[in-house]
Amino acid sequence: MSQRSIDILLDANQQWADSVIQDRPGFFAQSATGQSPKILWIGCSDSRVPESVITASKPGDIFVHRNIANQFHLHDDSALAVLTYAIRALGVEHVVLVGHTNCGGAAACLQAANDAAANIGAPQSDTPLARWLSPLTELVQSLDLSACSASEALNKVVEANIVMQVDNLCQAEPITSAWADPNAKKVTVHGWVYDLAEGRIKELVSRDAPV
Repeated sequence: MSQRSIDILLDANQQWADSVIQDRPGFFAQSATGQSPKILWIGCSDSRVPESVITASKPGDIFVHRNIANQFHLHDDSALAVLTYAIRALGVEHVVLVGHTNCGGAAACLQAANDAAANIGAPQSDTPLARWLSPLTELVQSLDLSACSASEALNKVVEANIVMQVDNLCQAEPITSAWADPNAKKVTVHGWVYDLAEGRIKELVSRDAPV
């Protein structure tokens, strides 16, 4: 196995660290003392959507949780642990759920829903990926995409997925507790979509504590 890809990363890290030290000599010493991000980013694992790069952020600005197809399952202890820590320990003010165009996970769910409709009664895949994406596949099955082209259908699935995950976040105990506590820091939940072809983020939905 070639080491070239790994060596490139390690060399680039050295160059980056040297450039930061030159521009801001105390940055790493300060960073090592703690973090106080205002944003929790829950996004997709897709390599084309690196949150710090596409928002021109620096280390310490964004607390991050990423997974396949930017899911937030209410039974997922990993995501719930991140959300709990972000709100109660770090005091984040914004939770952003970020999906993106041409999402492979969304496309897989669209294909799975089409296959299930064409093969009613056939056993469904039980791989870890299929189980992880099953709520999204069920969402696809609930959508009327009959008049959509393939690209339009995928875009609709991507956006519907973002809204569903925002709904899930707003039901999560760390959010509902923060919203119910008049002394807690205000937390806003956002749903964003990142356009791979344009490099721009669009907000689809924003939710604050119910009045």
